[in-house]
Formats: sequence, C-alpha cells, structure tokens
Amino acid sequence: MLQQYVSRSGAINARRRTGTCAKHQRMLATAVKRARHLALLPFAPDQGR
Repeated sequence: MLQQYVSRSGAINARRRTGTCAKHQRMLATAVKRARHLALLPFAPDQGR
C-alpha cells in the first residue's frame, strides 16, 4: 500500500504529487520510514544487476 507513495528512485513523493494535506504527509513519511526500518520497503531501489 505504501509503494504508491514512493518513487521509483526510492524517495517519498511530495505533497503536490500525492495530494495529501500536510498532517497526513507527515504521517505518511513516518509510516514509510517505519516500513523501511522493519524491512517491508527497501531503502534503495533494486539495481537489477
């Protein structure tokens, strides 16, 4: 579910791209960071090598 808010390069998409308000964008950033820490999302994109 969180992958739609993360770009192909692995960065969290900006508010103007996701369409969320400032409060929810902060919650989203925290959720993505938490998912990365728990190894549910990668920190960096797969290089395909």
